[in-house]
Amino acid sequence: MTTPPDPSAPPRPGKLTRIAEALMAACLGVMAVAVFVNVVLRYGFGSGVVASEELSRLLFVWMVFIGAAAAYPKGEHMAFTTLAGLLAKRPVAFGVLTAAIRLLVIAACAMLAWGAWAQVVVGVDSHSVVLGYSSALLPLPAFLCAVAIGVMALVELIQRTPLDLGHGAELE
Repeated sequence: MTTPPDPSAPPRPGKLTRIAEALMAACLGVMAVAVFVNVVLRYGFGSGVVASEELSRLLFVWMVFIGAAAAYPKGEHMAFTTLAGLLAKRPVAFGVLTAAIRLLVIAACAMLAWGAWAQVVVGVDSHSVVLGYSSALLPLPAFLCAVAIGVMALVELIQRTPLDLGHGAELE
């Protein structure tokens, strides 16, 4: 016999959220170990791992953009909700504002994706100095993040999902 879920309990994160969090944790863990080992080797033994800086930079960029994409559906990005909070009592105006915000998010994602893709194309033929990975791997997470957030915003726009103003503060 199963017990019904507690309605007051926070929702369980989805599979994609758990994957994103695991990837961010792996990036952070590898960065921490690489930097720690490099510091110990440099100050303790007068040498270091040259690849540590490149690896840390690459992993940091990926971690940031994975986190940005994972934060969007949870509503964890910074939001200035003063106007939206004032319009929340007027459903038509609030709906128009919500649609305008989603359209602006989609436009910003399109511009970011376009610019990031141009950098991916430029970086395909060049490689990092030490590790030799394709330089396209640095702007690629920005492109993927922009596409992911843009698609999520488009789905919210089509489904007319209302803005979530309940993220800890009434007005910001």
